[in-house]
Amino acid sequence: MGLVKRKNDIWFPSLLEDVLGNDFLGNTALKSFKNSTPSVNIIESDANFTLEVAAPGLKKEDFNIALDNDVLSIASNRKDETTEKEGNYTRREFNYVEFKRSFTIPETVNSEDINAVYENGILVITLPKKEEAKVPAKREISIA
Repeated sequence: MGLVKRKNDIWFPSLLEDVLGNDFLGNTALKSFKNSTPSVNIIESDANFTLEVAAPGLKKEDFNIALDNDVLSIASNRKDETTEKEGNYTRREFNYVEFKRSFTIPETVNSEDINAVYENGILVITLPKKEEAKVPAKREISIA
């Protein structure tokens, strides 16, 4: 066996791709696994933190958001099943979407006023800061 050129500079993901193989569309099982956990943007402003979770194709009922001991957990567990029957032919497809992301909430967050909105495939969770943690507005000081 000769040298094998790898697609990646890092050998581990490439090794996993070799072991898990490609499906008929050319997608690897590793890519499917990576795509099952949604990306999250964390934005901090003077007044709050905002989490943007990219989760297209879900409904707001598919999410479970919980706060327990300063740990915010975002989870989804959805199962779709379709069945086609035509003559002696039956086709059944299953689709599972499951993920859980957890974030430690800083003490500066007012946990009583956390809210969430799901729109256009993006779950937006707003974590307002406590009044004492907000940056005070700039003011001019006059000289006496």
